[in-house]
Amino acid sequence: MNFTENPIHVCHITSVHPADDIRIFIKECRTLAKAGYNVSLIAPGTKCEKKEGVRTVGISRSKGGRFFRMTVTARRIFQAALKENAHVYHFHDPELIPVGLLLRILGKKVIYDVHEDYCKQTLSKSYIPEILRKSIAFLIKIIEYLSSKIFDGIVTATDDILKNFSHYKRAVSIKNFPILSDFSIFRENRDKNKEMFNLIYVGGLTEIRGISQIIKALEFIDSNRKFKLILCGRFYPTDYEKEVRGLKGFEKVEYLGWKDPHDIPELLIRADVGIICFLPEPNYIKAMPIKLFEYMATSLPVIASNFPLWKEIVEGNKCGICVDPLDLEDIADTIKYFLKHPEERKKMGNNGRCAVLQKYNWEKESEKLTNLYIELLKNDH
Repeated sequence: MNFTENPIHVCHITSVHPADDIRIFIKECRTLAKAGYNVSLIAPGTKCEKKEGVRTVGISRSKGGRFFRMTVTARRIFQAALKENAHVYHFHDPELIPVGLLLRILGKKVIYDVHEDYCKQTLSKSYIPEILRKSIAFLIKIIEYLSSKIFDGIVTATDDILKNFSHYKRAVSIKNFPILSDFSIFRENRDKNKEMFNLIYVGGLTEIRGISQIIKALEFIDSNRKFKLILCGRFYPTDYEKEVRGLKGFEKVEYLGWKDPHDIPELLIRADVGIICFLPEPNYIKAMPIKLFEYMATSLPVIASNFPLWKEIVEGNKCGICVDPLDLEDIADTIKYFLKHPEERKKMGNNGRCAVLQKYNWEKESEKLTNLYIELLKNDH
């Protein structure tokens, strides 16, 4: 599609995510810009600029908590969206459903991008009183169901979330798989550190992501070989960091803090095994976290929670071992296995890399996005 001949304006909207969000900006917006669309992105707390073919439109953040973000910030986003006067609006947060509905009433084409199963996610939210969680989750389900009938398209981050919109004909699952070009230069350059065995976890550092269990499992490992766990990410809530640092196993941890996503591939080549042991919370059992596929993309064998979907991916592709995330000895025994079997590490790592090259990559997923837009606009221009 030639931009000068077909300047269709696409506007992505978020009230929660940063302007450089991997799914929104790096993957979806850049893909659409490369396809020839005129792409803008409205996000709070960012400056107005154009980079990599995408024009970002910053709005000021509202002071206060979620209520003000869902009201004041949403109003500012709606006003900015009207000024854009785009052909298609693509929004990324459930709190923006009212904004999407208003834009649809005004005759605009609207796509709702569903990053999480928000019904299941609500059931794990500690800040929501437990007695209210099921009622709120049901309300979210009803709102999503009714509003999806009005929107022009639904995009989901997993096949499991897509099932929530099975009634809708123009719904597509576009998964958060790695961009191959981000990892291609590292395949042959792994740092073969003979002395230190590096286990790595990259991502949010929260209790329900099994961070405490992983660190406690390190206490069960008595090895002649030096080893450590590299942790990358932010602790949430901040008090959780103090709790984790108090664990005995933390003496075997190298904590690097938050790292820019562009630096992740370089960090992964320092490692020997990637680990992801989320606890069996409703929103995680059928999730497809990008870190799992980033490990695989860099030829890292994987230790993962034994959820059925994850077992299908990890053990089905013979690229790692699944464990009970609540069983410290199971986690420790699997780490010890990889410590003692370098050839198995190499074989599983290569299998994971091949699986990403063949099917778990953004290059394949991006075709679904561009096809959705072509379908959506085919009768308009």
